[in-house]
Amino acid sequence: MTTRIALIAHDHKKDDIVKLAGEYVDTLRRCDIIATGTTGTRIGDAHGLTVERMLSGPHGGDLQIGAQLAEGRVDMVIFLRDPMTPQPHEPDINALVRACDVHNIPCATNISTARMILDVLTLRLTQQV
Repeated sequence: MTTRIALIAHDHKKDDIVKLAGEYVDTLRRCDIIATGTTGTRIGDAHGLTVERMLSGPHGGDLQIGAQLAEGRVDMVIFLRDPMTPQPHEPDINALVRACDVHNIPCATNISTARMILDVLTLRLTQQV
């Protein structure tokens, strides 16, 4: 079964998530990736990855990913949040992170934790070969 990973980033974190995806591009090529609109476009364009794009976060993309998560169709979430900038869709963001907790889905909200999750995923995928 292929790992399905959601990649999301606020505007001030988009460069970070594109760089992160580049660091783990070989691992991510072995996964199904979903992402919110602009984040998905930037990751796909930068690294040639196939990304299923949802709406942008403020237009419901976070909720779309949350719905898939609740249906058991998301295995992990990397959501690089900008804690210093108010977000108009904060309730949607909180709902997605809460859904990760409810459904016991790994959720990284910063680069350090994202690298830890992706390191473990890389190790597991390497052992499957």
